[in-house]
Amino acid sequence: MEDFFELVLNRESCRSYKGEPVKKEDLIKCIETARLAPSACNGQPWKFVIVTNDKIIEECVKLTQPFTKNAGAFIIIVEEKPSFQTKIVNKFKEQDYTQVDIGIVTSHICLAATELGMSTCMLGWFNEKKIKELLNISVSKRVRLVISVGYATNQEVKPKKRKDLSQILTFVE
Repeated sequence: MEDFFELVLNRESCRSYKGEPVKKEDLIKCIETARLAPSACNGQPWKFVIVTNDKIIEECVKLTQPFTKNAGAFIIIVEEKPSFQTKIVNKFKEQDYTQVDIGIVTSHICLAATELGMSTCMLGWFNEKKIKELLNISVSKRVRLVISVGYATNQEVKPKKRKDLSQILTFVE
């Protein structure tokens, strides 16, 4: 990618994958960017489960969205308990920074995947109970997001439909 802004423009939510395997080294690079993501009180309230086994990928498709068919991998983002310091800040500020941190780390993963030539889709609609059973994730943990990863069948970037800056930006000068 030429620069960060081009990278952001090229990141899309993929709805059609080629079915090609994803390199383990590239997935590790994505998690390395996640490891470096900022988090409240540096609490890093996350763990990642990467699925590359074809049979388990098929099960993940059934437990998420049909359009993830042919994804080369899934990254499951599991929420860890916040650190003691983060709990104090969360309570004092009446804010759950863990959820913010999970959003930040997910964005890092998806941007890294885009930089590496892969496509992703952040999935919030999935069967959490069955994913935890499938992947032996403790019932006491929360699966917050699932990311499908692979290579898009169509490499053409669609124009993004977003609110105009005038609708979302206010300057206080």
